[in-house]
Amino acid sequence: MTLTRCLLALAAAAALSPVQAQDQGTWVVRARALHLQSADKDSTGFGLSINDRTFPEVDIGYFLSPNIALELVLTYPQKHTVHSTVVGADIGSFKHLPPTLLVQYHVTGLGGWRPYVGAGINYTNLSSVHFNSNVSALKLGLKHNSVGWAVQAGADVPIGGGWLINVDAKKVAIGTTVRSDGRDIGKFKVDPVLLSVGIGKRF
Repeated sequence: MTLTRCLLALAAAAALSPVQAQDQGTWVVRARALHLQSADKDSTGFGLSINDRTFPEVDIGYFLSPNIALELVLTYPQKHTVHSTVVGADIGSFKHLPPTLLVQYHVTGLGGWRPYVGAGINYTNLSSVHFNSNVSALKLGLKHNSVGWAVQAGADVPIGGGWLINVDAKKVAIGTTVRSDGRDIGKFKVDPVLLSVGIGKRF
């Protein structure tokens, strides 16, 4: 999934949506296919990176007013393989669970679509950390919690009956401290771009 594809999906949805179609309601629930593209910023000297991946995501939104909403983004723990260019092989894996809470501003009065921007905070828990035997002598470990900012931009396209098509892009600060034999040896920042497209229901 690329940003271009997301924008094309949004344009197609807006073209098919009647101008007068408007969703109403305090709550909105969306289900999206999300693609994670990691920034892979590593200061350990091992040339660390993780695999990009696509997975399902659900978010729950609550409108405080026609323009202001809160959004909680949820998924299940995602597994990533850790690769080292220095070792020249995969060296381990971990799972991450990244709930994110955002405050959004929704633009109204545009007829067939409703763009929004948002900002908030992300908490990520790392679990099931495992390093392979090829680096066992280093006794590597990861810090298990990360807190960082999150920003987003997207749009809902109402298609009638409270249903909508959604396209969304986020940038999230996610990172961890890498340890060797109990000593900090550097930071690994995932700092992903998250591109998603899906459907939702406002009620």
